Amino acid sequence: MYAPQVGFTDDIKKIFWEELEDVVLSVPQNEKLVFEGDFNGHIGDKTDGYVTTHGDFGFGDKNSGGVAILDFAVACDLTIVNSLFKKKENHLVTFRSGNSKTSIEYFLIRENYRKMC
Repeated sequence: MYAPQVGFTDDIKKIFWEELEDVVLSVPQNEKLVFEGDFNGHIGDKTDGYVTTHGDFGFGDKNSGGVAILDFAVACDLTIVNSLFKKKENHLVTFRSGNSKTSIEYFLIRENYRKMC
């Protein structure tokens, strides 16, 4: 999946997250749910209160897009798999442009399947 980013209104972004939440919550809880996408947000390198969602091994600083990802994950009982393990920086970075580097692509799973990771 690909989340809306710069150039999209906050209303469009809100609709995206609401519709994605509806889709995720429509999948029965007893089914495994794993998905990946370019979420266009930065969850940062610290849990900052998102302990069931964020594993404390992210990259960089959190931004408003990252907060949207984390809030979505909490609402849907998901864990961001990328943040569960310590990795070398070149394995964390998913986008580079000039001197800028960031991590914006994430794998998410249901919290109750976290032990599979």
